[in-house]
Amino acid sequence: MNVFSSKDKAYPEALAEVCNRAARQHAKIETRVKRILKNVERNGDAAVARYVKKFDGLALSPKKFLVSSKEIRQAYASLPRADLQALQFAARRIRAFHRKQRVSTWVSEEKGVKLGQLITPLEVVGLYVPGGKALYPSTVLMNAIPAKVAGVPRVVMCSPTSSGAVDPCLLVAADLAGVDEVYRVGGVQAIGALAYGTKQIPRADKIVGPGNMYVAAAKRAVYGTVDIDMVAGPSELLVIADESADPAHCAADLLCEAEHDEEARVYLVTTSTAFAKKVAREIRNQLPKLTRRHIAAYSVGRYAKIFVVSNLDEAFDVANAIAPEHLEVLLPRPFDYVKKIRHAGAVFMGAHTPPAVADYVAGPNHVLPTGGSARFFSALSLDDYIKRTNVVAYTQAQLKVVTPYVTRLAAMEGLQAHARSIESRGS
Repeated sequence: MNVFSSKDKAYPEALAEVCNRAARQHAKIETRVKRILKNVERNGDAAVARYVKKFDGLALSPKKFLVSSKEIRQAYASLPRADLQALQFAARRIRAFHRKQRVSTWVSEEKGVKLGQLITPLEVVGLYVPGGKALYPSTVLMNAIPAKVAGVPRVVMCSPTSSGAVDPCLLVAADLAGVDEVYRVGGVQAIGALAYGTKQIPRADKIVGPGNMYVAAAKRAVYGTVDIDMVAGPSELLVIADESADPAHCAADLLCEAEHDEEARVYLVTTSTAFAKKVAREIRNQLPKLTRRHIAAYSVGRYAKIFVVSNLDEAFDVANAIAPEHLEVLLPRPFDYVKKIRHAGAVFMGAHTPPAVADYVAGPNHVLPTGGSARFFSALSLDDYIKRTNVVAYTQAQLKVVTPYVTRLAAMEGLQAHARSIESRGS
């Protein structure tokens, strides 16, 4: 890991590089993605099947897109009992946390004026679950459970497969989360199907879930036709620690995030040069023992950085400037510093709270803003699956009270019909 002291000349440039890390899609990718989306919009299931054959090597009839209830029953039968219990435990924890986020329709009344909001769930949510280098049943739980808690009546899931069979752990997770339909379709073509609708795959009101750069570009391209959760970038972890922290724990947590994929970003901000060297040594020692060591090694070698700062105030300034997806505070009294944290997707406090616990079972959502977007985005929540519709009702008497103000404001804006719509009531 590259180490930069705040006293070094190279420090400002290294920090600026991290702060400006947000990935930019190449025009070549955008052009290719838009071409696929346009084909799916025009030709529906036939185009989806064509791209499934081209990209996944799977000849699949549109009538076979949908995973059958028999396949889901078989998934339960084939899943080891311990795996099922782990998924069930995680599902209970995630559901319990998100139930606390529920909001209800409300109306208030004062002097003849009723104001309020209707809270209604989205009707159809599309969940994208990637295939490829790893399986993510936790992603299924984290995206689908809040939708169902919010009251979304129809959640459909798309996931790619080269064999034609969706992995049992994904199917069981989908069933536990309340997913209504699972389609063995992935890639840009799945995003297009969810955005525009086909005969086999319903049009969604919102698309959620992670994916590779092509899926991310597709989500960005269809935004406005449908809503999306966010355009997620590579996984990130920033650890703030002093010399009291265990370097082995710190290194393990950094590698935990680095093993996601080669583009993952991990950073350590510390007040101790000696601790920085110990963590770097621990990473070298732990890397060879990982099954995904080549992925983690690439991530660490290309992107990881250690920033050595003068004090903890400076450490939190660095963290806020970077606005990481995950922020871990390895300090003896971490809650003494809560008010210093302004920008982070999720925060993990103290030596006994590794980020992995929240990836799976803590309960809060692990779908988090990346690339510095924690400055203005929040974690996935029930708010992502509901609509708020304003309600306004005036009595004749109260309309008369506000008439001079409305007509004056309408005149200021040159909107005569606005004023007349008020005056026509005889106020």
